[in-house]
Amino acid sequence: MTTPTRDPAPHPSRPAGGPSVETRAALAWAHGARFLTTATQLDQLPPGDLPEFAFVGRSNAGKSTAINALAQRRQLAFASKTPGRTQHINLFALGPKDEPDAYLADLPGYGYATVERTAKLRWQQVMADYLKIRRNLAGVVLLVDSRLGFTPLDRQLLEFVAPRVTTGEVKLLVLLTKADKLSKREQAAALQGAQDSLADLATEAADVGILLFSAPKRQGLDDLAETVHSWIHRA
Repeated sequence: MTTPTRDPAPHPSRPAGGPSVETRAALAWAHGARFLTTATQLDQLPPGDLPEFAFVGRSNAGKSTAINALAQRRQLAFASKTPGRTQHINLFALGPKDEPDAYLADLPGYGYATVERTAKLRWQQVMADYLKIRRNLAGVVLLVDSRLGFTPLDRQLLEFVAPRVTTGEVKLLVLLTKADKLSKREQAAALQGAQDSLADLATEAADVGILLFSAPKRQGLDDLAETVHSWIHRA
């Protein structure tokens, strides 16, 4: 299980006061993200072999903000005016325009109270199926509000993907969002709480990480970019 990121040591290829070579490459790659398609069912997604990583989290955890920060774009991912109402999987292509090398999947937010029960259940099943059987899924970025920690719904989502994470088939990165709202002591407590919540996934094969993240402060952004880039381009 990957050690949670707290205050990373200076990277050997990172110039003083600037991003590393790896970070610049990862951010440039993410900046090329462009909308590809939207789907309400898994069979509407491209059947190809390109690796895919998914962003998923509660409706108010800051998922669209994190995707936009990663891509360095203001409106690549749109946040619904009514959180939880967006009921589509939005897919974005990355890599060269004429030959993309990966997809980013923006899964619907979950857990918003005003969404009717039938819609919640339908989308819970779609996301469960996606996380359990989507063949080219390489990694999952799970967004958790750092002020709340793992909610029962977050834990339930983890259960969907856990079998594939523990075997190393799918990688997992937990973003503890809105970290700028916390004191240093609260950030440390949030990291420890997240690590405790992920203890059951700790196997020799599992690739699991945790990052404190704040889009406005760019906290954790470089590490997020490097992580998802490595999922696709690791030798």
